[in-house]
Amino acid sequence: MDNWDEIRTAFQVARMGTVSGAAEVMGVHHATVIRHIDSLEKRLGAKLFQRHARGYTPTESGRDLLSVAQTTDDQFGQLASRIKGQGETVAGELVVTSITGIAHLLAPVFATFQEAHPAVVIRFLTDMRLFRLDYGEAHVAIRAGAAPQEPDNVALPLVKLQTGLYAAKSYIAQHGMPNNEAELMQHRFIGLDNPDNRAPFYRWLRERVPQDRMTFRVNEPAASEAALKAGMGLGFMRAHEAQLDPDLIEVMAPIPEWDAPLWIVTHVDLHRTLKVQSFLNCLRHAAASWCSA
Repeated sequence: MDNWDEIRTAFQVARMGTVSGAAEVMGVHHATVIRHIDSLEKRLGAKLFQRHARGYTPTESGRDLLSVAQTTDDQFGQLASRIKGQGETVAGELVVTSITGIAHLLAPVFATFQEAHPAVVIRFLTDMRLFRLDYGEAHVAIRAGAAPQEPDNVALPLVKLQTGLYAAKSYIAQHGMPNNEAELMQHRFIGLDNPDNRAPFYRWLRERVPQDRMTFRVNEPAASEAALKAGMGLGFMRAHEAQLDPDLIEVMAPIPEWDAPLWIVTHVDLHRTLKVQSFLNCLRHAAASWCSA
């Protein structure tokens, strides 16, 4: 067990599922990958993978080894990220993760920050999963909902985004403007295809509007916005954006129940570094205008 290169190779094979995929990720020849796996299995006296036409699948012994390799690889990544963040210069990588649907808000922040600090390379990552800040997967995370509770993280309120219910002028011209809640329920709605979505305005919609009135369902905010502007039904949209579009009509003004609180989350070891603090200052300054329209 004294050859980390071989263990790292086995980890990448398990992660990618094929020798060629692992070779590409590691930047080596596929023959090197095979040699490392064969050598490791020989020294351990156990098969780590089942070979088949579709690729490599870890055996029970392989899964045991690879769980340790996963932890070790994560910890190396965490260490590297912390070391990079400890310098008192604003340079190198800045990894920012966020919920989907707010890239248009963050892009100007990134542009301003990078203009002030041209030596920074920004990696902006969005995903349904929560990135592990304690494993160094990101410097800054922007999350929505209840305040994050991880003990090693610093969570600070960023802003509450206001959301209203809107319709395109073309939709109102064809279907009319609802004047009360009873009339509202007779209209067509744009909803999410995911019934487990926790956005407060979609919870409100599910509790009040029959499923058969949700006549267009999507799985991403951009598709909902496009459908709204195309006149496919009533839909939710961030208030400050909707107010800038002359083709949209406010059907219901934002209510506190629909507000979406955003949080800035950083790991305690990186929170006070110059690079992270410089970005947070830029982010907070920009966020002050997000609800001012």
